[in-house]
Amino acid sequence: MNNLKFLGFCLVCSLVCIRVSAQNKGSFNSFDNTSKPKLFLQFPDRIAINAKDLEALFTGAEVSPNISIQSADKTFNFSGKLVPTASKYDSKIRTLIIRSSNFSGATLTLSSSTLPDGTVEYSGRIISFQHGDLLVLQKEKDEYYLIKKNFRDLVNE
Repeated sequence: MNNLKFLGFCLVCSLVCIRVSAQNKGSFNSFDNTSKPKLFLQFPDRIAINAKDLEALFTGAEVSPNISIQSADKTFNFSGKLVPTASKYDSKIRTLIIRSSNFSGATLTLSSSTLPDGTVEYSGRIISFQHGDLLVLQKEKDEYYLIKKNFRDLVNE
């Protein structure tokens, strides 16, 4: 008789455990970025950036915590305050993080990597989690461009 009660108790516990869920399954779709405002709406889809200006950011970071980057045609200006960062592998990989003072909530993350042949390549993005768009730094034919993208294009489920 005790064995039947114990078996019944185990069966009830198993059914309860199967049916009950402690947490709801989250989905990226719950972050509705289509209704978020666009931060870079007034700028073109491609903004040319001079590679010398990118290198100047890394050398200027040693001098001043206030940093600015402009487009080649001076229509885009990103300025802000440098967040302390580190370089790795004997300064072959350097990273800057700049909190914007002229774009609400935006942060520029810029990395510089020195390849074995001595050339330097840059990568980075300007992103704000309160907005639905962002800018990604991409190299095309030895030229650097900030390419406008939707937030959902970069962050996938």
